[in-house]
Amino acid sequence: MNHLAKEASPYLLQHKDNPVDWHPWGQAALELAAKENKPILLSIGYSACHWCHVMAHESFEDPATAEVMNRLFINIKLDREERPDLDKIYQTAHQLLTQRGGGWPLTVIMTPGENLPFFAGTYFPKEAQHGMPAFTDLLMKLAQHYETHQGELRQQGGALVNALESIQPQAPETGTALSNAPINGIREQLAANFDKDWGGFGTAPKFPHPANLERLLRHWRASAHSSEPDVDALFMTALTLSRMQNGGVFDQVGGGFYRYSVDQQWQIPHFEKMLYDNGPLLALTAQLWQASGDDAFRRVAGATADWVLRDMRAPEGGFYATLDADSDGGEGRFYLWTPDELASLLDPYEYTAVEHLYGLREPANFEDRWHLTNRLSLDELMEHAGFTKSKLQSLLDSAQQKMLQARDQRERPGRDQKILTSWNALMIRGLAIASGALDSPKLAAAAANTVDFIRQHLIVNNQLHACHINGKVSFNAYLDDYAFLLDALLELLQHRWDDEHLKLAIWLANELLERFEDTENGGLFYTANDHEKLLYRPKSFSDDSMPSGNGVAALALNRLGHLLVEPQYLHAAERILLAGWASMQEFPHGHATLITALDEHLNPAEVIVIRGDEAEDWCHSIQQVYSPSRLCFAIPANASLPESLSAKAAHEQTVAYICRGSQCSDPVNSLQELAAAISGN
Repeated sequence: MNHLAKEASPYLLQHKDNPVDWHPWGQAALELAAKENKPILLSIGYSACHWCHVMAHESFEDPATAEVMNRLFINIKLDREERPDLDKIYQTAHQLLTQRGGGWPLTVIMTPGENLPFFAGTYFPKEAQHGMPAFTDLLMKLAQHYETHQGELRQQGGALVNALESIQPQAPETGTALSNAPINGIREQLAANFDKDWGGFGTAPKFPHPANLERLLRHWRASAHSSEPDVDALFMTALTLSRMQNGGVFDQVGGGFYRYSVDQQWQIPHFEKMLYDNGPLLALTAQLWQASGDDAFRRVAGATADWVLRDMRAPEGGFYATLDADSDGGEGRFYLWTPDELASLLDPYEYTAVEHLYGLREPANFEDRWHLTNRLSLDELMEHAGFTKSKLQSLLDSAQQKMLQARDQRERPGRDQKILTSWNALMIRGLAIASGALDSPKLAAAAANTVDFIRQHLIVNNQLHACHINGKVSFNAYLDDYAFLLDALLELLQHRWDDEHLKLAIWLANELLERFEDTENGGLFYTANDHEKLLYRPKSFSDDSMPSGNGVAALALNRLGHLLVEPQYLHAAERILLAGWASMQEFPHGHATLITALDEHLNPAEVIVIRGDEAEDWCHSIQQVYSPSRLCFAIPANASLPESLSAKAAHEQTVAYICRGSQCSDPVNSLQELAAAISGN
């Protein structure tokens, strides 16, 4: 065993028996490197990562490779899901060193003592191939280069740190005024990069980008009552989700979305399933069901929620992080079928429907097996299979249940049972939005249960933590943990009021500003002011695989400020937007979340507070229409509220208060009057 045996991370434990003398990140390993004057080999990955497994099997389990690594380097293995702060720093360093994007596994070579990166790459093969050097050959050259060029490499590393700090967004110019220019800019850029045939943006590999799709859906909704509604924005969102959910990035049997598609047509995914993808995609499919009325989106949202509650929910509360891409010795094996398997499992009528739907008469599409994708629409399937639509749906539902039960008997993919605050917050938000759209109180209950788990287990000594596993919490929370949870609470409060959840939201907002705000240049750092000192303190406004923490914080602070009539939160949101203004202008396409926050700053959300016995029914009624810039809170008469909110008092009969910006209406005394007052919004 190496030094990983006592770690909690499932990813690190996957490597505890490697012949590589792995260390976890920490002072002990860093000081050892300085003492022995050996360069550091930092390897970053995560447990569900297919190419991380490939490199592990080829190199890290190989004694000859391990001998080279142990002789020449101090080797540190890092779980990027536990330490997104370090991952952000070294992914950015990789981009500066190589002038291209990174990924996982990430391989970084650093000087001892100062921990300055001087080489970075991703996957390297054991033997030279496809223009890539053999891993051991590369390592020996890098070690030799360090031995003979130490001073030069430290100087180069110092210049890299200066470059990392220089690309941080600078303070906005005095007098900067926010406008809707980035809102128009992102609409144009998304259209220019849209795949009109297959949906999504760009070519292979193709990622879902839910923040961009939600942005388009908001564009359509904002124009819906105008003389020229933006139907193209609705089309782009609907086509993308339709192609995804009919293709291979959606699990046709068990529900839930895989990470991304390796091809342009959404047919073959990398098979890992990530909680952080499925929370936003659950929200988006539920919203699209409301916007379009297309029942296919309702079914996919329901199937995604069923999957997360069935396969990802921890018994004590909260949701696990990931499902591995690999099982039974290969990628995607858990999800693949043969026609013979299905013919023996299903009755003849079920098999006929499935055979036509999934194209089982056509050639296998993944390693001599069939990864199921919908080849026909329901109407086309009716013609081919010869059944009525209701009979066909019944056959498909019964076949799906049999397939799910049979699949559950297979060797299951590994599940990373970390409960991550930020990822759980994205799922809380998704469940809350879906609970209203799908009229499913159980989803709101599941979301509330997860909030309570975080309150009870991840806040210790008045400090929010990022990770819970095996009964232990670790790592002080990052920006995303605070921002995503605040945003999720404001969604959940609209479907299930809880005084304690509002108190938690206020605490999160205050902690966010006290611990993360850059008081000199504006915006929020990714790490708190008492965090471990690293190469630099990252601050970003752009979306990546998850929404921007600054963008979500600006949106949530603005909403909380309007709900509580609290100027400090409104001003804080504006400061974030001003700090990110240059980034939004320069590259709107990469800042969808921040631009949505800008949109709600310039056009404040309509906040409806309803008090009384019928408050929940009134809220539920107006929430049936997709309206992302409308917030509705059904607050019980006996709620314990901050003074500004309690001023919207309960009466003997149910009443509603409609607030737009700083202006609130007199009490509205009937649901009909309320509906009339908001009908144009």
